[in-house]
Amino acid sequence: MTDLVTLQDIEAARGRIREQVRVTPLWPTQSLSERLGVPLSLKCENLQRTGSFKPRGALNMIAATPRPAGVVAGSAGNHAQGVALAASMHQLPATVFMPAEAPIAKRLATEGYGAQVELVEGPLSAAIERARAFAEERGHLFMPPFDHRYVVAGQGTVGLEILEQEPEVETLLVPAGGGGLLAGVALAVKALRPEVRVVGVQTRAMPGIVDSHRLGRRTTVPAVRTIADGVGVAGPSELTLSLIERYVDDLVEVPEDAIARAVVLLIERTKLVVEGAGALGVAALLTGVAEARGRTVAVLSGGNIDINLLDRIVERGLLDEGRRQRLTFAAANVPGELARITNALAAGGANIIEVAHELVVPGLPVGVARITVRLDVAGPEGLTRLEVALLEAGLQRAIETDFATDAAAAMPS
Repeated sequence: MTDLVTLQDIEAARGRIREQVRVTPLWPTQSLSERLGVPLSLKCENLQRTGSFKPRGALNMIAATPRPAGVVAGSAGNHAQGVALAASMHQLPATVFMPAEAPIAKRLATEGYGAQVELVEGPLSAAIERARAFAEERGHLFMPPFDHRYVVAGQGTVGLEILEQEPEVETLLVPAGGGGLLAGVALAVKALRPEVRVVGVQTRAMPGIVDSHRLGRRTTVPAVRTIADGVGVAGPSELTLSLIERYVDDLVEVPEDAIARAVVLLIERTKLVVEGAGALGVAALLTGVAEARGRTVAVLSGGNIDINLLDRIVERGLLDEGRRQRLTFAAANVPGELARITNALAAGGANIIEVAHELVVPGLPVGVARITVRLDVAGPEGLTRLEVALLEAGLQRAIETDFATDAAAAMPS
């Protein structure tokens, strides 16, 4: 196993990369603080160069290594961009192997930083193995996403910044996939402020670190689709797990719907665009799986979210909060009927997003139309007010699973 990382390694990394990375802001959020009942600040690594913390480790590894002929990496996106940027800053060629299903935005961004991108079918692990083999063939430097002391030390510089920006921090939440960021930050923080409670957060879809901790040994989980693709890693390395076991106080996992809600909330309340992986800490606080004790900091590890995925995440988050609804009505196919429905929806405070008006529907009588509307409402309370307005207008929404029966009952005899 690679030698364990030390605080001196992290401090040395900071000296190497100080002029090449941003000291990202620690952003206090009043709305979320009031919701949680404790002061909450957000460490905005989504505002780092390339949109995530990854350049820290990549820049440190290149700077601490004898100059290679080129660099190679396997990544789903954020590490790819970090390596590509670091290579370009050191005027080195970079080749990055990415899963074929990696977000298009991350692939294009990696190419934009000057790297040659090779797509690989299969999970992230397959791309990493291809990258490792390619590096050996060409004699280039392989840049692991988390399993190297220089990478962990570079990521740990985030912890040094947090302690300087919020010396009184009491609880710190850090997203985790392979554990490089979590291990580095926890080491830095615990070495200087051992009383700070450090919590690692994973998606429930791929909880490799959580499972490894429970079993008391390194293990992996199957690759699945997750909206937190930036932490879609099978499990930790021996290096990161050993550091996490030593320095992290608690490990929790959050479901996909909670991540979606956190992304939406961060956009609305803090005006920060954060990818699913970056929202893990906030999701853990909002769901209560992690307790905010005293002054709390959540690391927003990245903001590189595919715009198409963002649309789906926002939709899911609104659905989960009860703010987006889909209602179906049976209506006589006569002039003014659609207007009666839309007027009632307006009276109930709903904002119509989409209307589908079907004149011929199997199972419905001739002359009966099916009208389906997608709406924005003010959560469960707004839906209750809307249903009252519909009843006052003589309308009743049909149940989707038994639409024909409800429609027949709703029509005049």
